[in-house]
Amino acid sequence: MTIKVLLAEDEQLVRSGFRLLLDTEDDLTVVGEAANGAEAVELARSARPDVVLMDIRMPVLDGIEATRRIAATPGLEQVRVLILTTYDTDAYVFDGLQAGASGFLLKDAGPAELLHAIRVVAAGDALLAPRITRRLIAQFTAGRSAGRAGAERLSVLTDREREVLALVGQGLRNDEIGAALYLSPDTARTHVSRAMGKLGARDRAQLVVIAYQTGLVVP
Repeated sequence: MTIKVLLAEDEQLVRSGFRLLLDTEDDLTVVGEAANGAEAVELARSARPDVVLMDIRMPVLDGIEATRRIAATPGLEQVRVLILTTYDTDAYVFDGLQAGASGFLLKDAGPAELLHAIRVVAAGDALLAPRITRRLIAQFTAGRSAGRAGAERLSVLTDREREVLALVGQGLRNDEIGAALYLSPDTARTHVSRAMGKLGARDRAQLVVIAYQTGLVVP
């Protein structure tokens, strides 16, 4: 199956580099290029990509608001946004995850890492760059959300779903969750899906955010 990718980046040279890289892969195809966030939203609605590579700082409409509008558009529930950021201290990354992004990646990532990220996100998994994920999410969650959700928000979950959510928050995959809790990967996946539905999470990336917000995972 071919993964359709939309490039949202205001620098034409960077977009061209991404296109050249993606065009060399048999399972990836570029279905559009946007020079600003507003164009990204419109192209997402018309081209229905599987993945949007979304820069944060763009004219007209920034990548965070563009992500939020894509996530809120009926019919685009399966469109995954992978946010690209220049700095690992970028304060907007957490906002992007809350807006509905499926993950983020540093722009200095190598070609193989970028291609892997696109495929992971297209498959429905969260992609959170290991060297910045926990520190970044913990930093902004602690500053903005302490005590806001907690036990009341998690009360909709069963004890098992809460255990699973904690492991998702620590970055474990379904097979790793299954091994930790003596469950099959399919059963772990079912618990993850149920937790997402009950908590209104778009994907695993938002489950990670919730796990930190509610104090289930402590930095």
